[in-house]
Amino acid sequence: MDEGLYIANNLWILIATILVFIMHLGFASLEAGLVRKKNTVNILFKNTMIVSIGLLTYYIIGYGLMYPGGEGGGFFGFKQFGIEEPGDLASLLAASSEGFVMPSWTDFIFQGMFAATCATIVSGAVAERIKLGSFLIFVTIFVAISYPITGMWQWGGGWLNVMGFYDFAGSTLVHAVGGFAALAGILLLGARTGKYTDKGIKPIPGHSLPFATLGVFLLWFGWFGFNGGSVLSADAASVGKVFVTTSLAAAGGTVGAFIISYVMFKTHDLSMVLNGVLGGLVGITAGADLMSPMEAIAIGGIAGAIIPLSVVFFDKMKLDDPVGATSVHLVCGIWGTLAVGIFGSSAGLGQLWIQFVGVSTIGLFTFAFAFILFYILKVTIGIRVTEEEELKGLDISEHEMSAYSSSDTVAYNLNVQ
Repeated sequence: MDEGLYIANNLWILIATILVFIMHLGFASLEAGLVRKKNTVNILFKNTMIVSIGLLTYYIIGYGLMYPGGEGGGFFGFKQFGIEEPGDLASLLAASSEGFVMPSWTDFIFQGMFAATCATIVSGAVAERIKLGSFLIFVTIFVAISYPITGMWQWGGGWLNVMGFYDFAGSTLVHAVGGFAALAGILLLGARTGKYTDKGIKPIPGHSLPFATLGVFLLWFGWFGFNGGSVLSADAASVGKVFVTTSLAAAGGTVGAFIISYVMFKTHDLSMVLNGVLGGLVGITAGADLMSPMEAIAIGGIAGAIIPLSVVFFDKMKLDDPVGATSVHLVCGIWGTLAVGIFGSSAGLGQLWIQFVGVSTIGLFTFAFAFILFYILKVTIGIRVTEEEELKGLDISEHEMSAYSSSDTVAYNLNVQ
């Protein structure tokens, strides 16, 4: 490979890494906007810690589990702790003669941002009632072990990769994995106090829709790196196509959620439309490089339409998710993965079955791992704050500080409790 092309490819992956990093600001803003004012510091604290813990644990053990090397095709492998030094430029160029091979530094930092993203999905779903310490322990173990094992099954050359399972940038391997873990946490935590009553479901709105909207646009922006970087080269046509399909799916998701939520609720619900954007993005992520523009619109539109239906379903099941993470990342992640077998160049019953096997086995492993881990934490140190601490707000009970002035917080608490 020409040295200039090699440098351009490497530079694009690093730029994409920066874009994926910005997604963490998007998640922090979105989750902060969709929780109550009295829990703002707590959700921002968790999002800050997730990135740091995720990078550390992924460096120490996760990367070696996810990319064990060798012939591949297995269920488990481990290469080494940390990451190995890349070779000199001459050896890297020689290895890239038949396709771009990233230096280990570039590969690690790009993949590390994905690992932290997966854990962030869980943060919003269990917000406003989980103990901070228990959550951080969960994140540490989950990112170190569970996420890289299932990632290895496909991206690391494992058994699903050999079978033909396809997940371009992580509809299942990142988003549905985070959603399955979130579902396990929700089941063991229970709903927020006062959410489900004898008189029905009590809406608990977030405190800042401007924050939430800013977060969604930051996520859409970062998704260009999430999907575009997953091309794993700077090939202009391939990256350009992925940018187009990603954006069209997001737009389709917006309109799909807009139409279905209006039909269902007879109102223009901003939170549903915002999650429709994200649903479209999650849906296209598995096959962004395979789809035509019209197929991307269809996949995104269906994902967006699913959002209000899914939110209502989870509420009827009394599964309390303050930010709709299970609807966006779990349900739309499953849909996007199956869509690879329905649309695009790989469509067919055989591929659809392989996609179903992949998302099912990854889901079962992830849910079981997360449920057992949360359960161990629950029966040992506990995972839920007391009702008094919950009503007071986690900002005060866990951090002894407030995101806003004390007078505003007191007035707000008097109004909502």
